[in-house]
Amino acid sequence: MNLYGIVAVSGKPGLWKALAQNKTGFVLESLDAQKTKMVANLSTAKMAALDEITIFGLDEDIKLKDVFERVKAAGSVPDAKADGKKLREFFREVAPQHDEEKVYASDMKKIITWYGILKDLPFFNEEEATPAETTEEATPIAEVAAEEAPVEEAKPKAKAKSKAKKAE
Repeated sequence: MNLYGIVAVSGKPGLWKALAQNKTGFVLESLDAQKTKMVANLSTAKMAALDEITIFGLDEDIKLKDVFERVKAAGSVPDAKADGKKLREFFREVAPQHDEEKVYASDMKKIITWYGILKDLPFFNEEEATPAETTEEATPIAEVAAEEAPVEEAKPKAKAKSKAKKAE
């Protein structure tokens, strides 16, 4: 499972893929059907990389990647909108050593929602990539910016026209 470059942005729904990095932040693309792009400013946006997220455990923290592997093996996944008791039972199966006092129902709903987004994507079934491999494949920021902003012809400003008419 390759979660490298996939982030959750605080205040934004869904998951995002980091395309490139510049001085002020990251160029992100949503993993939903719209494939919208945005620039997340490092000074204002709080981002969490999925490959670094852990869940509170009784003895030690549990990596999110390991929980996703167990969810994948479990086959049937409850609806993210299910009640807290049903989600807790499911999490006892897929993360048996999680700390039930620190892992809330909202956390479980978020993890199941993320799994629902990721499960059908091709990189979810790939082997884990190393950071060196992914940086070689990254698109330079200039190319990403060129894709985002179409080149338009310069249009004369309305003020310039009105000044020319007044001069006549």
